[in-house]
Amino acid sequence: MHQRARRRRAARALAAAAVLAAGCGRLEGPGEIQGRTPIPAATLAARAGEARAANPESAKQILFGDLHVHTTYSVDAFMMSLPLVQGEGPNPIAAACDYARYCAALDFWSITDHAEGLTPRIWRETKEAVRQCNAVAGDPASPDVVAFLGFEWTQIGRTPAEHYGHKNVILRETAEDRVPPRPIHSDSFASRAMRQRQPVGFQLGFLWRNWDDRERFFNFAAAQRELRGTPRCEDDVHTRELPLDCSEAAATPEALFRKLDEGGYEALVIPHGTTWGLYTPPGSSWDKQLTPAQHDGARQRIIEVYSGHGNSEEYRDWSETVPGPDGGPVCAAPTDGYEPCCWRAGELMRERCEDPASAACEALVAETRRLYVAAGVNARFTVPGATVEDWRDCGSCPDCFVPAYNYRPRSSVQYILSLGRPDAAEEEARQFRLGFVASSDNHSARPGTGFKERDRRDTTEARGAKDAETYDYLTPQSGEERAREPRDFEALRESLSPIQILDFERQASFFASGGLAAVHSAGRSREAIWDALQRKEAYGTSGPRILLWFDLLKDGAVHPMGSEVRLADTPRFRVRAAGELEQQPGCPDWSVRALPAEALERLCRGECFHPGTRRVRLERIEVVRIRPRRAPDEPARSLIDDPWRVLPCPPGDVCTVEFHDPEFRAAGRSTLYYVRAIQEPTPAVNGAGLRCQKRDERGVCLEVDPCYGDYRTPPEDDCLTPVQERAWSSPIFVDPA
Repeated sequence: MHQRARRRRAARALAAAAVLAAGCGRLEGPGEIQGRTPIPAATLAARAGEARAANPESAKQILFGDLHVHTTYSVDAFMMSLPLVQGEGPNPIAAACDYARYCAALDFWSITDHAEGLTPRIWRETKEAVRQCNAVAGDPASPDVVAFLGFEWTQIGRTPAEHYGHKNVILRETAEDRVPPRPIHSDSFASRAMRQRQPVGFQLGFLWRNWDDRERFFNFAAAQRELRGTPRCEDDVHTRELPLDCSEAAATPEALFRKLDEGGYEALVIPHGTTWGLYTPPGSSWDKQLTPAQHDGARQRIIEVYSGHGNSEEYRDWSETVPGPDGGPVCAAPTDGYEPCCWRAGELMRERCEDPASAACEALVAETRRLYVAAGVNARFTVPGATVEDWRDCGSCPDCFVPAYNYRPRSSVQYILSLGRPDAAEEEARQFRLGFVASSDNHSARPGTGFKERDRRDTTEARGAKDAETYDYLTPQSGEERAREPRDFEALRESLSPIQILDFERQASFFASGGLAAVHSAGRSREAIWDALQRKEAYGTSGPRILLWFDLLKDGAVHPMGSEVRLADTPRFRVRAAGELEQQPGCPDWSVRALPAEALERLCRGECFHPGTRRVRLERIEVVRIRPRRAPDEPARSLIDDPWRVLPCPPGDVCTVEFHDPEFRAAGRSTLYYVRAIQEPTPAVNGAGLRCQKRDERGVCLEVDPCYGDYRTPPEDDCLTPVQERAWSSPIFVDPA
């Protein structure tokens, strides 16, 4: 029996090799939009009425959207859709259109597939699919849903000095002559990894274990061949002079902004995931990006404060590395409940020493930490045989709200806002002021997933091996001997597939259901939404549709969030907010009628945005005050007051509070203020990250209970933990007269 099984496997491997050599597989397309009926006008009117009832003084609507959505045109999303990691199959742009309209009932959304993986064919199909989605929306002056065209510039540097991070490029127009003929990628490590040919041994091993699911893997191989077959555009050639069929790159933000300027395209560039340590090297800081060359205040006007990859808002005065005697980075010691993973790596090696107190062991611990820091985002390979439980919750921000994995505080939104430009002229310094949005960063064509905390495998990026055998195959360190010496990652680099390098095993416990962007808009049209984003009259939520207004009151005038105001006197502010409407089970009748039953079940899993009449109570308003630095040596911790004020919400559906800053006039310096509206606790997917079970007297975690993305955590377990969902207003920037 065993001999026959071995022969079958050998035959499959030989067949797989023949198929790979023959170049089989088909290119997957954009799909077909299933629903052709706009959201009913009465439903849209009811939404507008809810905001008017909460704030009768506002003439604008509050519209909700998602400006960060991926389909299986993104290489990483394609990988996550494979059966090997419990993927559900293709998730094309057409599905995103249907989900935005009928499942999440959004007002706007944008496609942002990774430019690194978009061939000329895919970009053509993406543009046409977005146009088709808008064609369903009804009257362009008041559509039910606005679909924006965009792409993600996905830059990853191996060291802090060369790392700039990820930015979404959202385009105002969709007409062929008003958008880039090619998406612009970063040509960084991420680009090369997405184009890299999987090692033949890896491919054969995949097919050996997944012969019954071979079709999608062959399709993935076909997509990779198409990507590798797209020639790279010449550098330093004007973007409008390049051929249509090449792959265009911009290595830095400066180059990206220059290419958008050359084309004359109206675009917003939105940084995101700035604290996400899955790809951000330890020690990274945004200081190098707030320069006239690397920042464009006309395009980079807002930043994503929260997504399904966690919170990037909060600054903490600790770091994973500190400067060493020679100026290079060395591992920092634990502090205030935070344990750097480089430090934890040393302790793991100490546990393997015969004499943990010996000088030889101490030298081994120091070498382990040195190699960990040198390996950057691939550092977990430094300690052979270490498990998720061994690492505990190192690298985590223990007191942050739903923090991003391996938190990088000097790339947080608060730190960025505190930097300012003390060496710049006033008009130039004013360009470094960012508004806020949140979004999902969903990779399964599901915009706006945060309306119900359920279906963890669909609404988050938590994926993993379907069984123990596949886990051992995909996880290079699985089952390794717990060696007594650390390992240099460089010795492993060439033997690993891109799917094996990044630490999605620990990351699975940090994936959240995603946030939302909100705008105060004069209407439902594309132009009105775009203008609100340009004004920074926008805010983000952690998923719920919290209503939020934040205004500065001056001489009878109202200056909304995003405003820049000059004052000689005490600034006075008013906040008005209302919690989300509690969700009813199932889907509203209009969704059920608009989508075929099969599509409703596959896309929405039978659950849609379906609000009732009762609101979740808002508990408090928190005010954050930041005074951007006036001298290069001002420490960020002295500039960020978080929270500066905590204002309890009175009973009732609508929370209205006012406050002022009596210290502003005496300080005589530019100051920004923003608010958080915070709901009472409700259950949330992965709300507690690695779920620390025990801490020591310093607050450092001693034991975790991970929420795995693979077979070890049942798919029906949503790993729910109570959190206080919230909304973040864009700041109001106040300058002294």
